[in-house]
Amino acid sequence: MTHHEYRTKYTCSQLIEFDLDGDIVHNIKFYGGCDGNLKAISKAVEGWTVDKIEEVFSGNLCGMKPTSCADQLAKAVRQGLNEDLAG
Repeated sequence: MTHHEYRTKYTCSQLIEFDLDGDIVHNIKFYGGCDGNLKAISKAVEGWTVDKIEEVFSGNLCGMKPTSCADQLAKAVRQGLNEDLAG
């Protein structure tokens, strides 16, 4: 299992931490942002694949922002998986 940190862009949350076991995502934690909503997202997607998280959350926007915390999660887990695959 590998641990990853992702600095978010254009969101109230500043950082997402998570672990990858292959393409399965575990232990998601957001720093900053809407605490209750982000804890709920983290619990709901525990054990999902990177592809599933991207399928559900990519392109989700927050108000007038060009992204959202959920969209940033999709970007984070894809980046993490790509880093793991690159070695």
